[in-house]
Formats: sequence, C-alpha cells, structure tokens
Amino acid sequence: MATSDPTPHRQKGSVDFDDQSIDDLGFNDIRLILEGHCKTDTAKARALNLVPSSHRPTVLDDLESTDELRRVRVEGYSFPTLVFEEIKGEIKLLEVSGSALTEAGFMRVLQCTRLVNDIVAALLGRERSFPRLCSMLGSVQENQEIVKEIEAVFDPKGGVRSAASPALGRIRVDLQTGRRQVNRQFDKALRNCAKQNWLADTQEGYLNDRRVLAIASTHKRKVRGSALGTSKTGSVTFIEPAECHQANHELEMLRDDERKEIVRILRALTQRIRKHTPLIKAQQRLLVRFDFLQAKVKLALDMDAVKPHLVKELRVELLKALHPLLLLSNRNKGIHVEPQNLTLHGDRRMLVISGPNAGGKSIALKMVGLIQCMVQSGLLVPVHSNSAFGLFKQILTDIGDNQSIENQLSTYSYRLKRMKGFLGTAGQNTLLLLDEFGTGSDPELGGALAEVFFEELYSKKAFGVITTHYANIKTRATDMSEAINGSMLFDGETLSPTYTLDLGQPGSSFTFEVAELNGIDRELLKRAKDKLDPNKVKLDGLIASLQKEKSRHARLNDRQLKAEHAADESKREYERKSARLEERQESVHQVGESQNSALVKGKKLQQFVDRFKSGQANKALLEDVRKYLSVEATKVAEKAEAAAQKKADKASKKKTARTKQHVDRIQVGSTVRLKEGRQRGEVLDIKGRRATVAFGEFKTRVELHDLIWVR
Repeated sequence: MATSDPTPHRQKGSVDFDDQSIDDLGFNDIRLILEGHCKTDTAKARALNLVPSSHRPTVLDDLESTDELRRVRVEGYSFPTLVFEEIKGEIKLLEVSGSALTEAGFMRVLQCTRLVNDIVAALLGRERSFPRLCSMLGSVQENQEIVKEIEAVFDPKGGVRSAASPALGRIRVDLQTGRRQVNRQFDKALRNCAKQNWLADTQEGYLNDRRVLAIASTHKRKVRGSALGTSKTGSVTFIEPAECHQANHELEMLRDDERKEIVRILRALTQRIRKHTPLIKAQQRLLVRFDFLQAKVKLALDMDAVKPHLVKELRVELLKALHPLLLLSNRNKGIHVEPQNLTLHGDRRMLVISGPNAGGKSIALKMVGLIQCMVQSGLLVPVHSNSAFGLFKQILTDIGDNQSIENQLSTYSYRLKRMKGFLGTAGQNTLLLLDEFGTGSDPELGGALAEVFFEELYSKKAFGVITTHYANIKTRATDMSEAINGSMLFDGETLSPTYTLDLGQPGSSFTFEVAELNGIDRELLKRAKDKLDPNKVKLDGLIASLQKEKSRHARLNDRQLKAEHAADESKREYERKSARLEERQESVHQVGESQNSALVKGKKLQQFVDRFKSGQANKALLEDVRKYLSVEATKVAEKAEAAAQKKADKASKKKTARTKQHVDRIQVGSTVRLKEGRQRGEVLDIKGRRATVAFGEFKTRVELHDLIWVR
C-alpha cells in the first residue's frame, strides 16, 4: 500500500512523482498499455518503469525521435518491420572463451543483424528528414560479414549445412546409406510378418527414433528381434527385427558423430563471430530502443497523438486536449470526448475549477496531470500541435478517497498528512493537482483550513489545478493576481453537463436545480434555501443565471458558426462549379482549335500527295515533309509544356490568393478562428508570421496561415 508521504521515484533526471500520484492520474495504465505494445522483455521493463523527466534534452530527444518514427509509419516511408528476439543470452556466451552458441542462438543473431542492416539501409541519406532516428544508429553500420559467416554454415530453415565441413558431409552420406540399408532390411521383415498374419492393424511404428514392427501380442514370440514396448492395452508389441540391430547400432554411432561434428562447427563459428561482440551488443541495444520507440508510436496512433511544443519557461498550454485514457475507452464505445482548452503560466499559475457534480471537474484535472506526465516521459499526446509545455521537477496529486487502513487513518487524516508533505516540498517548479480540495471535514471549518492551505501553496509560487465546491476558495482565487477561476459548463435548460471547461469565472453547483430535476419536492427545496444565508443563495443564483446565459450564447454562437461553415461550403461549391464550367468551355475551345488544326494539316498533307510523282525521285518532297513534321512536333511539345505550366501557375496562384486573402486581413483586434475549428478568438499580438490569439481566457501562439479571418 502506498504511504501518505509523497516519496518520489529517484532516477537520474526524473521528477518527484510518487506511487500515489501514479495511481491517481492513471499513469500506470498508460505504462501497461505501452508494455503491451513492446515485444522484448527489456523494452517491457522500461515501459513499466517509465517516469517523467525534467531533463529538457532527454525529453526533447524522446519526443522528436518518437514523432519521427510516427511520421515514417504514417507517411509510408520504407522501413522494416521490427520482428526479432533478444540475444542477451547469446551475448553472455560470446563473452565466455571456448563457448559455443546453439543453432537457435545463431538464428537469433542472424535475424538481429539482418534487421539492423535493413534499418541502416532505410535511414541512409535521410539525416535531414529523420535526424533523431539517424543519430540513434551511432556507430552501428551495415555488417555483411556476420551474415555471410552464419549463412555459410546454416541453411534457410536453420539447419547446419552438410557443406559446413568435409567431415559432416561424409557422415551424412554414411547416414543416408545406413538408413537405406535399415529400411531395406525392415521392409523385408515387414513383408514376412504380413505373410504370416502376425502384424497388428497399424503394422509398424516408431520408438526411440527406430522403426519397429507392430506385432499382435499373441504372436510376439514367433518374431526374431527385441521387444521395445507395448500398446496401452497390451494387445500390440513393438519389436525391432533382429536383422536391423547392427545397422541401427551403426546409425546411432553415426548420429553421435554428427552431433559432435556439429558442436565442433558451432564452436568454430562462435570463435569467428566473437570478434564482432561489441557490434552485436550495439545491435541489441539499438533494436530494444527501436522496440520501445515503436511501442510509443503505436500508443500515439491509437490516440491520434502529436508532438507538442516544449518551452523553456514553466507553462501548461493545452489546446483541444483530450483525456488519453478516456479517449481510448470511449473510442471503443463510439462515445464523443469533449476537448478542453487550458493555460497555466507565470501570471496565471493557479486554476480553481468549480461546477456541478459529474460535470467533469476531476476528469479535467486528471487530464492536465496525465498529459503533463506523458509529455515529460517522452510520449506524444492527444492535443492540438500548437499546445506547449514546460518541465516541472515535481508533479504531486491528492485525488480521490484514499484511506490508510494499515495506519488507521481516515480519509481526512490521510489528506492532511499528504498536504503536510506538499507544504514542505512544494515550490515554483511544482505542479499540484488537488481534487475536491478541503473536503472530508466540517464544511465551514474545513473550508477555512483549505483556504489557508491554498494561500500557503500560492505563496510558494507553485503551479496547480484545484477542484472545489467551497465558495471561499472561489472568492479567494478572484483576489489573487496569479490565480483564476474556471467552471465546467452546465446546460441551464436541460440541466445536463456539457463537459466543457470555461475559464474566467467560478461555477455554480446547481444543487437545487439538479435536485428538482430528480423529483425532490419544491417545498423541501424552499425550506432548504431558507436555512441558508440569503446572500449565498443569491450569489449562487447569479452564478447559475450567468452560466445559463453563457450556455445560451454558446448555442447561438455554434449556430452562427455552423451557418458560416455552410456559407463557406456553398461558396466553395460555387467555385467548384464555376471551375468545371471554365474547364468545359476551355475543352470546347480546344476541340475547335484541334479541328481547325486538323483541317489545315489535312490540306498540307494533300499538297504533299499532289506533289508526289510515282516512279520518279521525290527527294525535295521528302525533305519538305521531314521539315514540316519536325516543326509540327516542336509546336506540339511547346504547347503541352505551356499548358502544363499554365495549369500549375493557376493552381498555385489560386492557393496563394486564398491564403493571402486571410493573412493580409488579420491584424491586432481581428476576430479569427482556426482552420480546423469553430471557436472564435481575438488577435492580441502579431510577431512575424505568428499571432497570439485569445480564445476566451485561453491564449496561444498560432501560425498566421493556420487562421481564418472572420472580421
């Protein structure tokens, strides 16, 4: 059982990230999924021990190398399938003088070497496109010597070739001769027993790699030979004919000679391969790293994940973010997951989320923590590619109803002990994720203590996401310059959650509205309201009304955006039809020109025919024909080239004009939207080809060509 103190995993470059946080955020589920995608035991162990890192070069290298392999797979580049077995045992044997690898061991070494050669060949000359993957190769280069050495000894099925040594060749010739002799003698004995009706229904069988006669047990004493066994019922006795004894004995000696010669060959081959041990070790490390990398890519493809920006300052900037585990679960069920936008930075580092129960507060909080942990672990995440992340040295959580039976701690005592640890260790490089902050005790007293904790954590410059129902926490966040309220939107008409995070104001719990929706008598609700401070009821009502109004405006805005999309689509459809009409007119024009050209050419050809004189020299005529054909061929080529260039220029100008039309109209104060989205934002600043856009309370940097001007 995890202790209440946040005891972190201590690994070089890893963040303070304790077992409780791993469980709270569901990070262990991500590790298990990742392990399932790994093929080798070493990569699986690495997946299960994966922890976030605060070392920027390591995180950046992991993110970019994963994204490069993702692009290789998605964009259809030629790259080998990573199918291989680890060769740790073979490497240990190679390090022991006089040892010999097994046949299966050599096949594994051959498989790994071939695969590494294919990887090297696939990445050859692609340093600019895939710099991280190419750098992973290090000193590993294509090696055909190992392949040739092993293939000279083994056939494609993995057996030792007879040509591996002269002695083995002779032994196998003798074995083949001996087997033929044994078979002749056995077949003779079989025919004799069949003639005497001594055989059982099966007639013969194999015991200890020897052919034996299946004799009915009533006749076993009539057959010369050695009884090697009986059937389960005892009705059949298996006898080796006496005529085959000596030949079978000689075969056994030859098989023993074959085994010894194969061992000698394998030992000699091992000695020749041993000089390549450093390279084979490097190949093993490379393949295991690619195995782990491929597992990360498979996880990314499952989530449609991308590589976000990694920034030097402490920052969490989520755009169109989805909870990874919820996405994977709901995708299998065909359920839509609502994307979220959220930003934490130095001037707004504490977010307090409020709103009704089952509205998605905890999911949003866990999403922030899990995505941050995944990014710092070098994993691609399901966000918009413009999302940006800084690196924290601590990621600490207090989520859910945790009790310590072992230490006889209640939920509240457990959370107090954990909070004590946070107050002692939290700092400006800490990301805190606190769910249902302050609950577990008397609401008024617990709320007061929670407010003090909130103030203390705020004073330590920590970053954090906090969910709460306490009004005093919401009010306190309003008074803090580097804190902000947020709420999970609730549809005031249907009284159902929209699972959308809205920044800038606290949320109502909709306690009485939800109770009424669930059939609680209005008189009981009125009596409950009468017991509350009228100002509190009025404030909650104002917040609820404001949220209802925002929901109404959101629906109206969504309708308007849909109408704009429909108008844009109608405009595009008009442009498509206009383009088709122009093409048709151009086609008619070309047909007319073609017919006129054919008519002119026909007249010219008729002139040549008229000039032709049968039975006489037509040298001048033929020269004129040749010149005419040459000129016409040149005209056709030039015309085709001009048409192609005209078509390309037209398409380029059309595309540039559309993009330029939007980019030129965008300025500070413009209302814009992303090409891929509907939500409108305001341009706050433009630097070069990038703009800072505020989508509500969420701010992000976006390339100008990714924006659509609205007004």
